Amino acid sequence: MEIIKTKAEMQKRAKELRKSGNSVGFVPTMGFLHEGHLQLAHRSIQENEITVMSIFVNPLQFGPEEDFEAYPRDSERDQLLAENAGVDILFMPDHSNIYNQEASFEIKVNKRTDVLCGKSRPGHFDGVSTILIKLFNIIIPDKVYMGLKDAQQVAVVDSLIHYFDFPIELITVETVRETDGLARSSRNVYLSDEERKEARQLYQALKLGETLIQNGERNPQIIIAKVSEYIKKNITGTIDYVEIFSFPDLTVLKSIERRIILALAVKFSKARLIDNILIEVEK
Repeated sequence: MEIIKTKAEMQKRAKELRKSGNSVGFVPTMGFLHEGHLQLAHRSIQENEITVMSIFVNPLQFGPEEDFEAYPRDSERDQLLAENAGVDILFMPDHSNIYNQEASFEIKVNKRTDVLCGKSRPGHFDGVSTILIKLFNIIIPDKVYMGLKDAQQVAVVDSLIHYFDFPIELITVETVRETDGLARSSRNVYLSDEERKEARQLYQALKLGETLIQNGERNPQIIIAKVSEYIKKNITGTIDYVEIFSFPDLTVLKSIERRIILALAVKFSKARLIDNILIEVEK
């Protein structure tokens, strides 16, 4: 596995790969890799001749109340996991290399950001979009792989790719879960033992909502109320949101139809966990 640490070197390598006709799959991450990231890498390896994974903790997507310095990091472990997974190139630039000059442009995302996590994290997806535009231009991938656990991010990136006419195909991969249903996340390490036991109920709450829809319920507010009630009865954490929107447009629905996202966020003592399911609704 190649490890590249500067964007100049990565751009040079990307041009070589394109010139030689190799298809390139790209897995962007902030490191502290878990099985979810590795599933993305495995999918890319299956579908491309070269897989590039990036590890970069992007300061632009952290809000003033979020601790950028406290985000978990373990570069040696990440390198070992990426290599064992079969990643061809690991791109690990530092902050000064990626943002090596004063910003002369500002990316502002206007749609798909004022709901779900974006509602309480203003500017977050501006930061996500800024770093992805940079990485897309540095790596020049044919496909980019993202997990549906961060479904709002998937929706924003879908819009970004189409709006800026990037010749990139967005490939989504189902949320990777523990055996009890909890979505894999770098933030799970912050849960206490008791919170970890409770956290499995998040997926059960989503499945309750899915069952209600399968049984014919089409009123979003009724489903949201019942899912919220289930969480309050089974989890000591605080509900940030339980919401239903169309997907990927993330628009408000009066009645559930077509493809929707049922999503939630719950704050525990030291971790805020998100989860969601996408549901295809028959008319």
